[in-house]
Amino acid sequence: MNTMSLLVIFVVLVSITACETVTPAPGAEKVTITKVGYDVANCAVLGNIKVPLNSDGQSAVTNPDVEFKNQAMGLGGNTAFVTLGTLDFPKTGIAYRCP
Repeated sequence: MNTMSLLVIFVVLVSITACETVTPAPGAEKVTITKVGYDVANCAVLGNIKVPLNSDGQSAVTNPDVEFKNQAMGLGGNTAFVTLGTLDFPKTGIAYRCP
């Protein structure tokens, strides 16, 4: 293989495996992430949250907790309930507005 072919293969592999870093939205640091149902018992449901996943089912972003908070914030929420994943690596959940 020549140098150009190797360069093209390298660029393709890097672009396939690269993860995006998400910047926190203004106010997202105030969103609480929980897996405890009691924490959202008296809250209003706002909508579903889903962190983008790659073809392996892993997070397509390097900081899925920030993406999770951003999505909850975008729906007007202050609490994000994890239905699939962990607190540090949430995959799906529900945004809530709690008192």
